[in-house]
Amino acid sequence: MCQCCMNRREFLGVTTVLAAAGAATMAPGAFASTPAWPETLWNPDRAHLRLGKPLRVQPVLMYRIPVRREMASWKSWGGIQTQDAAAEEVNRITAELSGLANEADFAVEMLPVARVTTPEEAAKVHESGADATVVYPATGSGSMLQAALPETGGLIFVRHKSGPVYYWYEALSVRQLRKDGEGPDPERRASVQDVVVDDTQELLWRLRALYAVKNFMGARVVALGGPQGKYVDNAPEFVRERFHFDIVDVSYEDLGARIGSVLADKEKMALCERWTDRYLALPNTTLETERAFVVNAFALYGVFKDILAEAGAELFTINECMSTILPMSKTTACLTLGLLNDEGYAAFCESDFVIVPAGIFLRYLCGKPVFMHNSTFPHGGVVTCAHCTGPRRMDGVHYDPVRVMTHYESEYGAAPKVEIPVGQELTFISPEFTTGRWVGIRGVVEDNPFYEICRSQQDVRIHGDWKKLMNEVRDSHWMMVYGDYLKEVAYAAPRIGITLDCISEA
Repeated sequence: MCQCCMNRREFLGVTTVLAAAGAATMAPGAFASTPAWPETLWNPDRAHLRLGKPLRVQPVLMYRIPVRREMASWKSWGGIQTQDAAAEEVNRITAELSGLANEADFAVEMLPVARVTTPEEAAKVHESGADATVVYPATGSGSMLQAALPETGGLIFVRHKSGPVYYWYEALSVRQLRKDGEGPDPERRASVQDVVVDDTQELLWRLRALYAVKNFMGARVVALGGPQGKYVDNAPEFVRERFHFDIVDVSYEDLGARIGSVLADKEKMALCERWTDRYLALPNTTLETERAFVVNAFALYGVFKDILAEAGAELFTINECMSTILPMSKTTACLTLGLLNDEGYAAFCESDFVIVPAGIFLRYLCGKPVFMHNSTFPHGGVVTCAHCTGPRRMDGVHYDPVRVMTHYESEYGAAPKVEIPVGQELTFISPEFTTGRWVGIRGVVEDNPFYEICRSQQDVRIHGDWKKLMNEVRDSHWMMVYGDYLKEVAYAAPRIGITLDCISEA
């Protein structure tokens, strides 16, 4: 059972006590004022939010114009031997990167191509302050190549068949590149995994990973009711130190005043009624709980949106959702968190900072909602994934079918039972508490059962050596996204200070 939940007897006892306390603190006239909500604050037809700041990319064409010498070797391999050929290559690079920027499902800004012919010119490139550097080493020296790469490393794109062949298509070696598993080296600023030959799609997914790294490190997260860690008390401290997270702690006292104000506001509650009508009219939406719980879930949604706006944040988690939120809001936070995720925010229950960083990273990486869930003991290659906060817009566009039910453990409130398409490919991350080690998993949905467990539930067949998962059972949360993103996670892992072990092939 998840930490924020309890058995029914415990739930009823805590609810009675907190309801009495809530009545005392939410007397008429004691509510904090809240801003007006426009009709369009919630709009299911609005495009999914694109979170994060753009990745600024600096492309660098590296070359040297040779001088003919009689009866001597005077030029290296490569099709860029003149200034005219270099100009044509700049146009080619610009066109390719412009096409990638238009295709990208993340925000990216391609800077003008810098042309460098000496190590000194190459070193000045970094004055642009770009987030990522892509070096196109047509010809030139090894010292020029290292100078063109920032100290933190960069990407190297060489041509074989996609244009004029590059000298460095042949010359790249582990003298200039770090091998897999080797740490930072000022003399070898890029690794063998940073090299791309011809394929711009291989470049694109690496840029996607770097976009996630940029926005993940130093992320600001609202922790309503404070942060914690499941089974490890040092999780908040760990993520502040390792990932430089800015955790904004919002008190329950503040939340209680906000909720009380909204529940007493006839105009806002009428708006929540209209939002409820619109939500229940979405295709494949079935109501199997009291309508009032859904209305109150929208009231909670508006409050959470106010808090996010005031904090200047797009990432959210909530602690003690059953023992504190329920008597304040007269519903559960389950559907509300689902609404935020469907809109494009990253919103998770339990304030579990063992798993929250993995969810935030995946959200920036894939640009789609992330489902935080409990995992089960693997058997026969299958695990069951279940929680009561499942998003239903997991591809970022379409709404999966949903039954809006009560939260399972409390039999109260509004919680979505989302039906994920059978056959859908999924990527999972399972962190090993606060060791800095993540486990990467890929699988496919086999069934949406209806066990006596949290409402959104899927039986998933694991790809790869599923028996290794038996050594990874921690009664822990996992994070799930649609699609295959293990190679991006593996590429980004050392850049965020994480070790990734994959059950499935990355």
